[in-house]
Amino acid sequence: MAERNSFELADNPPAMIGTRVLDAPRELVWSVWTDPKHLAQWWGPDGFSTTTSAFDLRPGGVWRFVMHGPDGRDYQNRVTFDEIVRPERLVYHHGGGSDVEPVQFRSTVTFEDLGGKTRITLRGVFPSLAERDRVIKEYGADKGLVQTLARLSEHLATLTA
Repeated sequence: MAERNSFELADNPPAMIGTRVLDAPRELVWSVWTDPKHLAQWWGPDGFSTTTSAFDLRPGGVWRFVMHGPDGRDYQNRVTFDEIVRPERLVYHHGGGSDVEPVQFRSTVTFEDLGGKTRITLRGVFPSLAERDRVIKEYGADKGLVQTLARLSEHLATLTA
């Protein structure tokens, strides 16, 4: 069987890929990923909290949020949804605009039903290797992705206990 949890970097196209098997059914994982009330409980790396100001889950819809760092810094974010296939796949692009962090990438999140468990794979594709490497260096995005998926797993555990 494949690894329950993994992280890898791909160079062509330049991407970060995180995979985690979650002990929760796919419908629940989808709901927790697409409901701002739940996102506030787990989105972001360790020590971060997230405040959502807008969430419109439809193609062309926007999720505006602030990630509050443990050092007190606020990180403004914008996600625009490109494709929504409930409960199998979300495709969105991150960034764009002078009012958000200077980070741009396109993500595809897949939710694979494993019969009561769910394998989630998040593939973030960057415009270049240099941009991916900058985001890893300046923001710790590699560790942040792993920690965010771990926080998702922990949040789901509280819901299924």
